Formats: sequence, structure tokens, C-alpha cells
Amino acid sequence: MTGAAEGPPAVLPRGVTVLLGIAGVVIAVAGLRGVAHLIAPVFLALMLTVTVSPLSVWLRRHGAPVWVAMLTTVTVVYVVLFGLGTAMAVSVAQLIDLLPTYQAQFTQLQADLVSALSRLGISEAQLSDVVERASPSAVTNLVGWVFGGLTSVLSDAVFLLAVLLFMCLDAVSFPARLQSTAGQRPQVVTALRSFAHGTRSYLLVSTVFGLIVAVIDTLMLWALDIPLPVLWGLLAFITNYIPNIGFVIGLVPPALLGLLDGGVEKMVAVIALYCVVNFVIQSVIQPKIVGDVVGLSSTVSFLSLVFWAWVLGPLGALLAIPLSLLTKGLLVDIDPSTQWINVLLSGGSAPAPAPTPAAQVPPDAAEDDAERRDAAPGDAPGNAS
Repeated sequence: MTGAAEGPPAVLPRGVTVLLGIAGVVIAVAGLRGVAHLIAPVFLALMLTVTVSPLSVWLRRHGAPVWVAMLTTVTVVYVVLFGLGTAMAVSVAQLIDLLPTYQAQFTQLQADLVSALSRLGISEAQLSDVVERASPSAVTNLVGWVFGGLTSVLSDAVFLLAVLLFMCLDAVSFPARLQSTAGQRPQVVTALRSFAHGTRSYLLVSTVFGLIVAVIDTLMLWALDIPLPVLWGLLAFITNYIPNIGFVIGLVPPALLGLLDGGVEKMVAVIALYCVVNFVIQSVIQPKIVGDVVGLSSTVSFLSLVFWAWVLGPLGALLAIPLSLLTKGLLVDIDPSTQWINVLLSGGSAPAPAPTPAAQVPPDAAEDDAERRDAAPGDAPGNAS
């Protein structure tokens, strides 16, 4: 006796599926925030490894032994990391030594500001409470916020160096292993390659523009006799990796020092020069090129900055674009049914629609097209193929 025929499997309503997906995202983000102190160094190590991995591929292609490729990759990453950490430590130490010399000027500036605003009818007591929270250490706090993500990661050097070591060792053989899985999971391989290519392209563009901005800012501040111009050039270089608003963060400390060192005129000069150079390069030219290179619009880039800074802190702001590319690769590029989302995320113009297949052309349109081809003079019968 045969059993009753089973019906089709139950399918959840679309609304329930969407709600479950949102709940999963919330849980995943909460988990990332809870372990941000571990995830942030891993993401930084992954970004550095992806950046230098073409070096090991190039060495292997030219006949270098595996151990030479591994040693070279690890050495390059460590040299870059230690060089950046040393420059940051020296620069911040110089800033901490310099700021106490401006304590008298800052106190006078606070008093003048409170007096001027109190004449406009604002309570002097309330103003004093607000202004007293600002001090020369606020400059150090702002610089420390930007450097803080890297500084906190570098302070846990053993963990970061260990992760970098193992990732760089695996990077030598990873392309071959990835190629061996292309037949079984082509979408996964394509998504990972897209992430790696987009990350390297973004870092290349940001590094080139960051160096240009850093050199110009350093020379401008040196010409204006602003203290520690090299530090502010380094700050401009690092904040260039923060999408959209990086130049504003890099502007505040030298502008404030210009005010303390030379008055309002020097501060206005610093702001004007920064706006002319940094705004045009970092907020007009660079986002357009980055959007074309990585396929993210300016709005998506800014929202990525806000989201990843909230999840991972300052290091999340510096790694916002690579992290968004990784998320897009794992959630969008990996699934052919979600490829249309790339059009919405992209900063460029929408691609031209694909031509309609012949099998889907309406019969009337196909007949009209055949009549036009038959009526066209000079066409040989065998040309319509």
C-alpha cells in the first residue's frame, strides 16, 4: 500500500525570511563588536597580506624557492608595519612635548572666547563648563583617535605579528589552492579574487593620493611655520584612508596650532590651503577614481565609514573600504542571483542592458526585422546568418 503523496516543501513567506535575515545580521554585528579587539588585528593582517601577496606570486613565477618567497613577503610586511609604528610613536611624542608650551595662549583664548560669547547673551557659567573641557590635550586626543586603532593593534604586537606570519606563509601557496577549487566553486573563487583585486586597487589609489597630499601639506605648513609639519603630513597621509571626511580630521590639529601660534590669520591660512588642496584631491578627485576602481559609490563609502567605525572603532574607519569589499564579495558577488545589487552599489553609470535573446523577441518584431533585411538593397542572401 503506497503512502500519500508528499506535497512540495513548505516555504517561508518573504517577509519572515527578510526578518530572519535582519535578525541574523544584528546578531553577527553584535558579535563583531564584542570581539573587535581580536577581529580588528585579523582584518589588518588580512589587508596587508592581500596587498603584498603579488610579490610572492611574482617571485615564484620567476623561479624563486618557496622559502625565499615566504621570507621576502614576511620581511616586507614587517618592515612596513614597524616603520609606520616608529613614525607614529616619534611624532606623537614630539606633540606631547610641544603642547604644554602653548598652555598660556590656550588659557587666554578660552577667556577671550567666553567673554565674547557672553556679550551675546549666552550664560558665562555654561560657556566655562564647555570650554574647560577643551585643552591642548584635545589635539593629542584627536590625533590619538586616528592613530589609536593602529596604536592599540601595535601594542598587542605578539598577536598581530603571529597572525601576519601565518597569513604570509599561507599566501605563497594560496593562489594554487584557490585555482584547484575553481572548478567546484567558481563563484567563490571569483568573489575572493574580486575582493583581492579591489583591495589592492583601492590601497594603491589611496596611497598615491595620500603621498601627494602629505607632501603638499607638509610643504605648506613648513612655509607657514606651523610646528611639527612632518607630523601633520603623516596625519594627512593616514587620514586619506578614511573616506570622505579624512581631510577634516587631519585639518583640525594644525589649524588649532596655527591659531595658538600665530592668531586667527594663520589659522585661516591653514584652513584655506587645506580646503583648496585636500578638499579638491580627497573629496572630489579621489572618490571618483576610487568609486570607478572598487565599484562603490560615494554614499556607500561614507556609510561604510560610519558602520565600520562604529563596529571596530578607529581601525574600522581606516579599513572601511576593504571591509566593505570583503562583505560585498561574500554576500553579493558569490551569488549569481544577487549580481544586480552591484549596479546599485556602484558609483559609475549603469551598464548597458544586455541584448534580448532571439528566442524572446516578439513574433511581430521578428517578422518586421526579417522584412527590413529582405527589402535592404545590395544584401546577399547568405549574409543573414
